[in-house]
Amino acid sequence: MKKIISAVLAGAMMCSAAVAFAGCGGSKNDSSSKTDDSKSATSDSASTNDEATADSAGANGTLHMATNAFFEPYEYYENQKIVGIDAEIAEAVCDKLGYSLVIDDMDFDSIITAVQSGKADFGMAGMTVTEERMQAIDFTDTYTNAIQVIIVKEGSDKVKSSEDFATSTIGVQMGTTGDIYVTDFEEKGAVVERFNKGADAVLALTQDKVDAVVIDNEPAKAFVAQNEGLTILEEPFENEEYAICVAKGSELTEKINGALKQLKEEGKIDEIIKKYIKA
Repeated sequence: MKKIISAVLAGAMMCSAAVAFAGCGGSKNDSSSKTDDSKSATSDSASTNDEATADSAGANGTLHMATNAFFEPYEYYENQKIVGIDAEIAEAVCDKLGYSLVIDDMDFDSIITAVQSGKADFGMAGMTVTEERMQAIDFTDTYTNAIQVIIVKEGSDKVKSSEDFATSTIGVQMGTTGDIYVTDFEEKGAVVERFNKGADAVLALTQDKVDAVVIDNEPAKAFVAQNEGLTILEEPFENEEYAICVAKGSELTEKINGALKQLKEEGKIDEIIKKYIKA
């Protein structure tokens, strides 16, 4: 099996209009404008893909995957290497297609821009299929389901369900579907604080800077385990499906779908998910 190279993509990437709907820019919190130090270096292998297009994906024998590696258990750092469900599925897909994998770490709301511009061949970051995103990029077949949940402090009387959002301050990771869903509550009076990383939103919750955090269930469980005094509300907020995003018209869509089909039939997808998510 080919080794995953955790390449870190540098430079401030401009937010395009195509991803503005997903919360790109317009941050209401200073933390959302900061760049994590772990993203400051760019490997030589990452820079070779700058001129890639949808038609030349994998031309140099490698495929670049854009991700945000702060979304455990889907992608996160372990001993300076990006691991997780998405990382292993991407590696398995590349093995099937005969490519080496390079993983480029960046802010979540820069992923679609990177795929559109050809700086990345595809994106995986617990990315939900939505009609709005499909206007900017294509999606492969889905590979897993997920649930959006609400994290609050134990014993909180402020937020007991999403019905309380209109009178609360809600933390989200910028550009995620949690951001998209909660934005609808702003018109009803909710204050939404957007952060580059889910961990920053959770930290704000522990410091009483927000009343609740909306995020995917599996990362939510990890954050609650790491932060005493937090809990997940029992009622799910939203159900959604994850898929791989590719550039409009990319030849990779059909290729990746073929690889995913084989991996599902072989039981490899379930094996990878069960490795990181215990029943």
